[in-house]
Amino acid sequence: MAGSGKFFVGGNWKCNGTKESIAKLVSELNSAKLESDVDVVVSPPFVYLDQVIGSISNGIEVSGQNSWIGKGGAFTGEISAEQLSDIGCKWVIHGHSERRHILGEANDFIGKKSAYALEKGLGVIACVGEKLEEREAGKTFDVVFEQLKAFAEAISGWDNVVIAYEPVWAIGTGKVATPQQAQEVHAAIRKWLTDNASTEVASKTRIIYGGSVNGANSSELAKQADIDGFLVGGASLKGAEFATIINSVTAKKVTV
Repeated sequence: MAGSGKFFVGGNWKCNGTKESIAKLVSELNSAKLESDVDVVVSPPFVYLDQVIGSISNGIEVSGQNSWIGKGGAFTGEISAEQLSDIGCKWVIHGHSERRHILGEANDFIGKKSAYALEKGLGVIACVGEKLEEREAGKTFDVVFEQLKAFAEAISGWDNVVIAYEPVWAIGTGKVATPQQAQEVHAAIRKWLTDNASTEVASKTRIIYGGSVNGANSSELAKQADIDGFLVGGASLKGAEFATIINSVTAKKVTV
């Protein structure tokens, strides 16, 4: 059973781009023919947020790639949820594997950041996912459920949360989880929500897949019952390909 919200596609631009390349990408997205019943969100680096918010159209919303755990102040290099909101961001990404595993952010820290951002009116794209050795040791569900639990313990509700399942072994590696592997974890996450939140939360919350999603594999993935969209890395830097991924919602409609 899929989440009952609209299909959701996020583009995480990570630490990429220049004023010029981003102007070109925005113009490609503005002129792309996009299916109307998809929530589309792009996440540029902080320094380009204002440029993108001021120039993007086509119903596309903008997300920060991270935010601080609380109110702003003497936290050099950090950005607060209030600041993101102030310039017109609607979303923020928390718990991305690069922040967990390269920057060492802990589950409870990520949960608290999300709680604060939700409190300040931002939607949260909450990322979970296991590393290759964890998958090979049969610990996928343990790891993912522990990450979900940290969000659940901190936030007061799931209304403005989109869960992104991103197997770490598939991010930027060109290895994609098979549609069946992704569906299996998405279904388990939905069952976890039923058991730990409510049936209503489980049916309403969108669970999206991330990990080497591209124009060639998005339709097959979209057909899976519990995949409600995508969080796209590299392919979101190419306007035409990102549009193809957004429009893979049509594959979903055919199967439902």
